[in-house]
Amino acid sequence: MAARIAPRLAASTRCISIAKGVDDQGRCAWQIFQDVLPARTSFGVLYGPMISEEIRAGKPAFADVGTRGAEDFQFLRGLFAGSGLYLRPSADPLGLSWCAVLKNVYAILFGIADALAFGDNLRGYLAVAAVDEIATISQRLGGQPETAARLAGLGDLITTATSVGSHHHALGGLLVRGERDRIQGEGIHTLATVRARRLFDYTSYPLFSLIAQAVDDPRDIRRQFERYLQILG
Repeated sequence: MAARIAPRLAASTRCISIAKGVDDQGRCAWQIFQDVLPARTSFGVLYGPMISEEIRAGKPAFADVGTRGAEDFQFLRGLFAGSGLYLRPSADPLGLSWCAVLKNVYAILFGIADALAFGDNLRGYLAVAAVDEIATISQRLGGQPETAARLAGLGDLITTATSVGSHHHALGGLLVRGERDRIQGEGIHTLATVRARRLFDYTSYPLFSLIAQAVDDPRDIRRQFERYLQILG
């Protein structure tokens, strides 16, 4: 899409992405913008806990914003003033993009754990362990590790992992119930692309590997989870 519109963009156009996936080359939104948009074009990414139904109902939402320049952030802040969407600037737009991409993968794991009735304590552990992995992977891909603890990382992960209407949380339940024909979404595509493009060695990250195993063979999903817990000691 960015490549198709690039030749038609006016100099005054600002392009902002909330996309939380990767393309078939394994590029996140920020990388795609950098690669295909004209040098004169202002662009940025906006990520955080922003459930659309809540925004439409007038409830507050929050996001980190990464842009090419400070003036672009100020423009966005003015654009959303009074809307209930609260924005924070970030100097790590690449890290924001990768945190948004990765959190959809890890949210699936929360759905699996809940469907298996492992309890609230495990959910708390998963939040910490998932953010640790997201920070390390994001840094490996060019981001800053501390971004994982911001709205685009931890904030959106907690929302996605606990929201009743979360698609990626629901995917975990579908896997546990063996409903593989309904398994699709940004997180699933990211899993496949990471492996196909070898974006990083996913086997070095225990939780990411556990999710990949669960998607590959959901019939053994409880045993896979229990083996992971045994490794913790």
